[in-house]
Amino acid sequence: MKKLGIIGAIVVVLFAAIIILTNLANEDKLKDNPYDTDNLNQSTIDLLSDENYQNIILPDALEEKIASGEPVVAYMFSPECPHCQKMTPALMPIAEELGVHIDQYNILEYNQGWNDYQITATPTLIYFKDGKEVSRIVGDYSKDTKVIYDFLEQVK
Repeated sequence: MKKLGIIGAIVVVLFAAIIILTNLANEDKLKDNPYDTDNLNQSTIDLLSDENYQNIILPDALEEKIASGEPVVAYMFSPECPHCQKMTPALMPIAEELGVHIDQYNILEYNQGWNDYQITATPTLIYFKDGKEVSRIVGDYSKDTKVIYDFLEQVK
């Protein structure tokens, strides 16, 4: 019985150490993050250093940019979406190749985007011009990159 208590205590100490180390790592990752809060989902925190997720835009900034009438390509994604996890690494290099800036809107953190932009699924890529939606594609096109190229070509 005594051995069981010792093993239990060791397990508790190990879990506590893991929690402390995770919190310390998260604090470091959250420094200078592009979101307006440090209260982020772990899946978002895990993407903060990912090169494919460096064009994060906040809801108010996206609204202002669209309202200005300038062309905007908004990518609605969730870090927990398996389709987004495939699409983003295909999309961002193509956008860079074509010289198209994509504003990335994390719909997990800012879920008002579902209603604001009538999002039915992620990933969703929307092109706005003159303050209005011109076109959109919904879904993972990582295996059919021609669709991504065709969509971004209209923006150039």
